[in-house]
Amino acid sequence: MAESPHLLHRLYEIQQKHRYIPDESIGEVADQFGLPISQVRAVVDFYAFFYTSPRGDYHILFSNCTSCGYQARGVDLLQLLSQQLGVSINQTRADGRVSVHETSCIGLCDHGASLLINGIPLVRLDPAGIWQMVGLIESGKPLTEWPQAWFHIDNTLHKRGLLLETDLSPGEGLQALLARGWEEILAEIVQSKLRGRGGAGFNTGLKWRLCKEAVAEARYVVCNADEGEPGTFKDRMLLQQYADTLFEGMTICARVIGAREGYVYLRGEYRYLLPHLQTILARRRQTGLLGKSILAKTGFDFDIEIVVGAGAYICGEESALIESLEGKPGIPRSRPPFPVTQGYLGQPTVVNNVETFIAAAHIAYKGGAWFSSVGTVESAGSKLLSISGDCAAPGIYEYPFGVTLQQILQDCGADNVQAVQVGGPSGTLIDQSAFHRRIGFEDVSTGGSLMVFSDQRDVLDIIYQFAAFFAHESCGFCTPCRVGTTLLKQNLYKIVTNQGTRYDMAELQHTSELVRRYSHCGLGHTAANPILDGLQSFPQFFERRLIQRDFSPHFNLDAALEEARRMTQRDDVDAHLEQDIE
Repeated sequence: MAESPHLLHRLYEIQQKHRYIPDESIGEVADQFGLPISQVRAVVDFYAFFYTSPRGDYHILFSNCTSCGYQARGVDLLQLLSQQLGVSINQTRADGRVSVHETSCIGLCDHGASLLINGIPLVRLDPAGIWQMVGLIESGKPLTEWPQAWFHIDNTLHKRGLLLETDLSPGEGLQALLARGWEEILAEIVQSKLRGRGGAGFNTGLKWRLCKEAVAEARYVVCNADEGEPGTFKDRMLLQQYADTLFEGMTICARVIGAREGYVYLRGEYRYLLPHLQTILARRRQTGLLGKSILAKTGFDFDIEIVVGAGAYICGEESALIESLEGKPGIPRSRPPFPVTQGYLGQPTVVNNVETFIAAAHIAYKGGAWFSSVGTVESAGSKLLSISGDCAAPGIYEYPFGVTLQQILQDCGADNVQAVQVGGPSGTLIDQSAFHRRIGFEDVSTGGSLMVFSDQRDVLDIIYQFAAFFAHESCGFCTPCRVGTTLLKQNLYKIVTNQGTRYDMAELQHTSELVRRYSHCGLGHTAANPILDGLQSFPQFFERRLIQRDFSPHFNLDAALEEARRMTQRDDVDAHLEQDIE
């Protein structure tokens, strides 16, 4: 498929030229794409990686994830860098040389403190490296002259299983498809009991069949490579090492459902993988595995285009992803209808994630019985896990479904563990008493992340960080999520800063339940999970921060006067207000 201009890509090009998107460019882009100016402006405002004010020649985005965040050896690296460069956090320096900002997890949780500089990942940060960075920036050294070890990303694959033990040679799955016919291959997918690996676990064979049976002018295959859940990085490794098999799985799906066009929606944080992926696509076209008459089969036409996102966690939700593909803000759709009947451009669309398509390619070649022979009754096959946090060997592990958390912790070298967050912030927070539980759709379901927290961590601080993440990433479409996630963050902050009471604990529980019940999409439905799990399994971390009152004001009058005290250089008794609420 010839690469067609996409709105997100055009806006990115403009930003690369100017270091931001000037107001006058919005009208030009609207004319180019035949869109209302309001739609283009809405897109620019929606995505975190589009800017309407200039960024620096060196634009730095520090990850604030609990695993790949900016704390190293007890030092706040974000503060250190901003202080040494003389630039405020979330600002651009007056000379335009550098800007320093925070961002959500960038998918490098197995590499320690990490950041993106001009979109390129820099890993294993420490204070000495920060000092060296300052010198390189101030001297204007191009990134090509920086220590290349800083940019080296290992694929820390510690345990291979069903999918990764042996890889397919390019074309093996397609040859099996053409030899047996799409009907038999679909039957193998059904027999395999393969379920979506993104977390929801919908039956893959059923999804493909529903899309095939839908009456339509065209059908589409979409790969969701927007793994934005903090603590998740398995797709990064798969895209680096197993992209051929991914594209094979998408092409097999296209033959089954009758699609001619496919898209990979790549998260903006992984833009640096784009040249690698495009090289593999070009090679597949040259060898007859993509394009017209695949493997010389007349009428078997299919090609894949890559669309790169621009920093929006919500676009991991399949209908929000489709909205983004269509050049709109990634706001989740009301369902039904579902994408299998009315997806991209209103046509039937299969949306699966990277791991699912790779599994489908193996099943086409090796059979459904091979796949379903591993795992449990409800959870067939294996699961790739991104393991990070307080363990000796963070990285990728592939396990049969049914493995216990205790076994995983033993394998990754995790000692003195008090909590495990399975499935990222939207998943399940589990304490020691439940480490016997098993990974699987019938027990502990996960899209692929497992964050380990030792007994040296304060669980409440972690929960607060997750609450701040959801408040930041809410798309703002519905009131329960837009307002509710902010209220949860504020209420938690009150407790974290030792201003909360048991009344606030009750309000936290009540607000969490409202957000979970009434939000429009999955982000809101799961945003309160860490809080609710924390209240149930780790109440002691909340209670020890409470003040011994039934109620305390949410607004601290004395704290509000702090700026006035600084301006008048007063800190005497009369410059303070005593709040008596008894």
